[in-house]
Amino acid sequence: MAQSRYIESSIRVLKGLEPVKERPGMYTRTQDPTHIIQEVIDNAADEALGGFATRIAVTLHEDGSVSVEDDGRGIPVGLHPEEKEPTVQLVFTRLHAGGKFDKTGGAGAYAFSGGLHGVGVSVTNALSTRLEVTVKRDGKIHRIVFGHGDVVEKLKVVGSCPARDTGTLVRAMPDPRYFDAPHVSLQELERVLRAKAVLLPGVNVVLHVERDKVHPTRTWHYPDGLKGYLDELTDHQEPVVPVFSGERYVDGRSDSDSFAEGEGVAWAFAWIEEGTGQGESYVNLIPTAAGGTHEAGLRSGAFEAIKSFIDHHNLLPRGVRLQMEDVSARLHYVLSARILDPQFQGQTKEKLTSRDALKLVSAMLRDPFEVWLNTHAEWGRKIADVVIRQAMSRMKSSQKVEKRKGSGVAVLPGKLTDCESDDVAERELFLVEGDSAGGSAKLARNKNTQAILPLRGKVLNTFEVDRDRLFANTEIHDIAVAIGVDPHGPEDAPDLAGRRYDRVIIMSDADVDGSHIKVLLLTLFFMHFPALIAAGHVCVASPPLFRIDVPPHGKRPARKLYALDEGELSALEDRLHKEGLRTGSWSVGRFKGLGEMNPEQLWETTMNPDTRRVLPVRLLSQDRSEALTVFSRLMGKGEAAARREWMEQHGTDVEVDV
Repeated sequence: MAQSRYIESSIRVLKGLEPVKERPGMYTRTQDPTHIIQEVIDNAADEALGGFATRIAVTLHEDGSVSVEDDGRGIPVGLHPEEKEPTVQLVFTRLHAGGKFDKTGGAGAYAFSGGLHGVGVSVTNALSTRLEVTVKRDGKIHRIVFGHGDVVEKLKVVGSCPARDTGTLVRAMPDPRYFDAPHVSLQELERVLRAKAVLLPGVNVVLHVERDKVHPTRTWHYPDGLKGYLDELTDHQEPVVPVFSGERYVDGRSDSDSFAEGEGVAWAFAWIEEGTGQGESYVNLIPTAAGGTHEAGLRSGAFEAIKSFIDHHNLLPRGVRLQMEDVSARLHYVLSARILDPQFQGQTKEKLTSRDALKLVSAMLRDPFEVWLNTHAEWGRKIADVVIRQAMSRMKSSQKVEKRKGSGVAVLPGKLTDCESDDVAERELFLVEGDSAGGSAKLARNKNTQAILPLRGKVLNTFEVDRDRLFANTEIHDIAVAIGVDPHGPEDAPDLAGRRYDRVIIMSDADVDGSHIKVLLLTLFFMHFPALIAAGHVCVASPPLFRIDVPPHGKRPARKLYALDEGELSALEDRLHKEGLRTGSWSVGRFKGLGEMNPEQLWETTMNPDTRRVLPVRLLSQDRSEALTVFSRLMGKGEAAARREWMEQHGTDVEVDV
């Protein structure tokens, strides 16, 4: 059989917009072209957000192309000082070119925008058969045309206009080869444009559909802003009390050292008696359909304010404990956050991952809401009644499940710090390396849902230990009793209904010793608790290895960033370079272990469900024998020769932390 040659010429270098054409799914949604048109709309919205545009008009043409026009400043058309190409050409042909990168000191084109990716309209261009850009600027009308991402008509002046008449018109014809459906989703486009109208006071948003001969033009205008939009989202259902709406941003006079000037949030929310809670959220006008940390901040701020009101007025019945889900169960909301440098999950920006956003939204919202509750005490009592009834219903439901459990209960280990909740579905057990880390974890945890079991020393290697001798080891005995599941084999059908926690999370130091302990615990669960792994109840926490202390810069106050490993550290430092910070202006610290973190750091990076990184443990295939072979080679007592052979073959593939 002939073998293909792997030589220098086998390596292909993708240039320009080729990466987008090769792997469009990495840059945009490929169900239909809606998202690449939304990228153009977002650029127009950024002009309006900066106060430079008052109108956004979108046209769906009969030939399938889409036009987006704004009356902003117009994309710069002069030669770029470094690249020596027309700037408008760079914006549409370079993956990382745009006004969103320059955020230093608030002097950039967009201090607050939908992200730092800078790939939006260049992706639109790459995935369009034809794209025309018309720019009105400095009394002249400029035009440039692209085909499949390449310039087909160079930039030229095609007319004149009044000096005050400025703006940009982009007309794109999406290439159907890259999408499952060839046409833009009208329903989704209307939702996006309606949201822009809500979030941009004073801006007229217009949609014209040429093929609609009856009602071709639709205009959105919300004089009541978020409040009016929320009323529409809830289908005009009568809320328990009037909608609470407002906005709050950090200004130069505030003494906040945690957030940048201009950051903040606008909101409108209410409680509806029927149905379940729902809402929409945005970051710098970008819809975040999958939510994220800003929505977690809204839930946290509302929960803390309501809990404080209930405690102050002594409204909580004996034996009832409030949880955040009780507050959000019937909460309907619209949330618009403004963040200087938002971090999203993926280029489609559907989920915000910025950890600071949780603190920002919670801090901005809690105090005004608490004041509102106490100012309107009667309304506050009605909301409290809805929340308390939800809590009682939840507790009653969990008690029904509890009655179906076996009555025999083992004596829990004394070093276990258990959680308070009776609902197994929300309980978590952290297996923590050492008493020092265990102490920090106990202070950092959510007492209601998170339990801590510190482990002393390294757990026994249980790969070749018989099941009936496991309990001779104190640590393994304590783990089994705390979990509430007896050791078993892959052929057994254990009673998982008796488990006391929904997730067992292994939390060890981010170093070699921590990795060893992690492997020993995974060996224990793989060999003697395989049903827990199969059902997805075993997870591994990913604590950071590095902390970066970043000094104040421009609008950005001093902040702390965390990196899991050297690769992520390098990526963060590259990001700081792009933000304009000079090398050496920040300091990098390395955590020696979890016990070195203070409780707040441990909570924020490793234990908070909204900001942590926890990986579920799964077998890559249903064939357990392949995994068993690997465990045997690595953990078997008589496999020293096989281990040595494996290390000789794969030693260069392993990262070693000395």
